[in-house]
Amino acid sequence: MLELKPERLRFLDAASQELSICGKPIIADSSGAMFWPAERALLVADLHLEKGSAHAVRGTMMPPYDTRQTLMRLAETIDRYDPDRIIALGDSFHDVGGVDRLSEDDIEILRMMQEDREWIWITGNHDPEIGERIGGRVCAELRIAGLTLRHQPLPGGVTHEIAGHMHPAARLSMYGYSIRRPCFVGNGRRIVMPAFGAFAGGLNVLDDAFHPLFGDGGIAVWMLGQEGLYPVASRLLRQD
Repeated sequence: MLELKPERLRFLDAASQELSICGKPIIADSSGAMFWPAERALLVADLHLEKGSAHAVRGTMMPPYDTRQTLMRLAETIDRYDPDRIIALGDSFHDVGGVDRLSEDDIEILRMMQEDREWIWITGNHDPEIGERIGGRVCAELRIAGLTLRHQPLPGGVTHEIAGHMHPAARLSMYGYSIRRPCFVGNGRRIVMPAFGAFAGGLNVLDDAFHPLFGDGGIAVWMLGQEGLYPVASRLLRQD
């Protein structure tokens, strides 16, 4: 299987890439998070914590390790950027019962990450209600320094928006190889973030569902790889 590595695909190896949305510099990280230096804020989308246990409740057995894996990756990213504020852009839990199914150990991990930081949960379609057990504050959307942070991107020519919900992924075809990975997608005026959750799936950025967001004006894609984050030319993208 092809691994997205610079020596294989001749891309510049970088753990992060500096992006711009409406003139505001933001760092996209290979973990799938974004760091906003001017606001000292770390953004993540679609953690889908307790997805495994949600499927177990419905009779579908999945490995019950998704929450711990996601939290450990998030902790590593927090250590890397040391933000003052963490903002989760919705669907942080796979369903409204996810908070109650969190183990005490995972609650303690969350509390450690929240210590001396502001933590904001933006609600999503999977978690329209978030219980007080996990700390932080809850809101439907957030406006900071002219940018609107929300879970579900609005259709049409919206600008100054950072959102999740879509779980963007890109399929790359190059040198006879093909690989499909989560990605950031944007156009300089809005950005849709990849899903951060360990068990979260992805929707191809060439799917018709992205057309109401970006139209025919072109998109920029940054793909999460094995060792970094890589800009991918649109001409290399392929449908599933």
